[in-house]
Amino acid sequence: MLFNSIDFLLFFPIVAIVYFVLPGKVRHIWLLLSSYYFYMSWGRKQGLLLLGVTCLTYLAGIWIERAGQAGDKEIKYKKICLAATVALNLALLGWFKYLNFVIGIGNHLLEAFHTGQAISVVEIVLPVGISFYIFQALGYVIDVYRGEIRAEKNFLRYALFVAFFPQLVAGPIERSENLLSQIGRPKGFSFGNLQRGLVLMLWGFFLKMVIADRAAIIVDTVYGDSMTYRGVYIVIATFFFAIQIYCDFAGYSTIARGTALVLGYSLTDNFNAPYFAKSVKDFWRRWHISLTGWFRDYLYIPLGGNRKGKFRTECNLLLVFALSGLWHGPAVSYIVWGLLNGVYQVIGDVVRKKTKWENEFGKNLLRRITVFLLISFAWLFFRAGGVRPALILLRDMMHFNWTILFDGSLYLLGVPEGYFRVLCYAIILLFLVDYKKYIGINVVERFMGLCWWVRLTTESILLFTIFLYGCYGELYDTTQFIYFQF
Repeated sequence: MLFNSIDFLLFFPIVAIVYFVLPGKVRHIWLLLSSYYFYMSWGRKQGLLLLGVTCLTYLAGIWIERAGQAGDKEIKYKKICLAATVALNLALLGWFKYLNFVIGIGNHLLEAFHTGQAISVVEIVLPVGISFYIFQALGYVIDVYRGEIRAEKNFLRYALFVAFFPQLVAGPIERSENLLSQIGRPKGFSFGNLQRGLVLMLWGFFLKMVIADRAAIIVDTVYGDSMTYRGVYIVIATFFFAIQIYCDFAGYSTIARGTALVLGYSLTDNFNAPYFAKSVKDFWRRWHISLTGWFRDYLYIPLGGNRKGKFRTECNLLLVFALSGLWHGPAVSYIVWGLLNGVYQVIGDVVRKKTKWENEFGKNLLRRITVFLLISFAWLFFRAGGVRPALILLRDMMHFNWTILFDGSLYLLGVPEGYFRVLCYAIILLFLVDYKKYIGINVVERFMGLCWWVRLTTESILLFTIFLYGCYGELYDTTQFIYFQF
């Protein structure tokens, strides 16, 4: 059940109305049932896997807390329990997501050494959102182990924490101290939350359906036929992919935040104007904030962070970003993408210390442009579908056919001129809104402070644009959110 589907537009109002009609003490049970119904729309077996992960980490949290309270003799059991829980969850993730990747590597080695018979790949359906909810559940267990939170004794509350449908399949990856602490508390209906939530949802649908899905047509056209489209076509398509993946993922996260807010829950804002970043390190403070924070707190800092000397810090950074790339997908190209982002930061630390500027405006502008170009270059490996296709695209990018920018060729990439102009205007609006966020303005609160007729007019224009150029516009398709595959 996609957010941008008729099914969800019918499902969510029913969930919200029943939620506020029910007594406060049982509302979380209704949300839990609704969340499993939402998730099992992709398949009943996926619901069983989610339940299994939930039971495992719920019991692990209780066992770890009890072992920690029993005294020094039980400390080793506490560590064993944590290690076993992490290992079992990662084994599940590895089986569904990385088994065929490992088999592929093994087959390449067998072929290289001319030994043995190739291993057959296994037909496995990747459960939707498995990387997200396993990381969220593991974060809870680690927090209990560290003594940062108490283990949740109420199974239904914990099950809702893992399965909460607005953020279940594509994040944000919530911390227990934020989301779990909100579950079970009676939440009365708030007209303010309803208004703000619907505004967030509307903006999220705009990002997804007007910008991301329209940009995807251009990207798919060029990347899908590199023999025909070369040079500046690839440059333009790579730029649009940088916009597409941002609006696709930020659109989902914004809809998730709005959906949760209508129900009275506050989720993490996963993006904070990332393309205004002045360094790659700054970019990763603003992009997929919940995942970046997860890797920082549960991997980078335990490895020593930046406390073990410069060389160790750089190694830790590269390892974390390589694993971050692998988290996104079982392919070498994702690892290369992650390593590129790590290498950028290592080099950036050196360059920043040796570069002096007198013109502050010129420095910041050049840094932002440079960061966007570097990030876009890395996105090419992310989108290409493999290292070899990415290298071919880089080679073909060297064709100098700049005239296509002025002769109307861009309108032949699947998006006619009128729709192309709307897409460009929408991207400009995106950057204007992001700039407001960048300078610290709460855009939703500022919008809610406007007079009612300005809000109504703006909302009507956005809704009209979504209907005309998104849902019912030419070339529209209910495109699945990119991050669902992770």
